[in-house]
Amino acid sequence: MALCEAAGCGSALLWPRLLLFGDSITQFSFQRGGWGASLADKLVRKCDVLNRGFSGYNTRWAKIILPRLIRKGNSLDIPVAVTIFFGANDSALKDENPKQHIPLEEYAANLKSMVQYLKSVDIPENRVILITPTPLCETAWEKQCIIQGCKLNRLNSVVGEYANACLQVAQDCGTDVLDLWALMQDGQDFSSYLSDGLHLSPKGNEFLFSHLWPLIEKKVSSLPLLLPYWRDVAEAKPELSLLGDGDH
Repeated sequence: MALCEAAGCGSALLWPRLLLFGDSITQFSFQRGGWGASLADKLVRKCDVLNRGFSGYNTRWAKIILPRLIRKGNSLDIPVAVTIFFGANDSALKDENPKQHIPLEEYAANLKSMVQYLKSVDIPENRVILITPTPLCETAWEKQCIIQGCKLNRLNSVVGEYANACLQVAQDCGTDVLDLWALMQDGQDFSSYLSDGLHLSPKGNEFLFSHLWPLIEKKVSSLPLLLPYWRDVAEAKPELSLLGDGDH
C-alpha cells in the first residue's frame, strides 16, 4: 500500500518563503555564522529562507534575472518578504573596474525597476527591504586588489553616494531600507565588520542580522509554527494531529 494511502494524506504543506536577492554578500550569507543562516535558524518551521545571491553581480544583471527568479503565480507562492542588497559592485570605479561599474543614476533606476517588477507580480512595497552597500575599508581592500594585480578599484566616499541613492529609492518607492553604510560607521571603527575590506566578517554578519531582523520580524510575526509541537501530537491516532487543518 502506498505511504500516502496508508496515512490518508492531508493537504500539501505550503511553506512561506523569504527571498534574499543580492551579490556576494548575500551569496556568502549561508556560511557558518552568516546573516542568512541566522535568519533561517530564527525562522525554522515557520518560513524557508531562499538564498539568491550572485557573487560579482550588479543591478544591471540583477534586473535581467529577477523575472527568472520570481514570477506571478499562486498567492501562496508569494514571498512574505524580499531583500534587495546590491551596490558593492555597482559602485566600483569605472576606470579600474568597468565590467562591474554601473553609473549612479542607472543604479537607482535599476533598483526602482526591480521594486516595480515585484509589485507587478503581487509583491507589494511593504514586503520589500532595500539594503545599502556596506562601507569600504580602503586600506584592507587595496591589499586584496594588489594581490589580484590591480589598483584600488573602489572608494568609500563613492560607495556612500550609492548608499544615498538606495535610501532615496526606498523613500520614493515606499519600501523599508537598512542603511548599513551609515550604521556601520556610526561613531566607530567599522573595519572589524569586514573580512577583507569589502565582505563581511563574522562580527559584520552578526551586525547585519541584528539590524535586519527587526525589519523582517514585522513581516513574519503572524506566521505560525508549522505542524504541532511533539508533545501535542495525539498518541493513539497521530494523524488526527498531523493531517488536520490545525497544522500549527
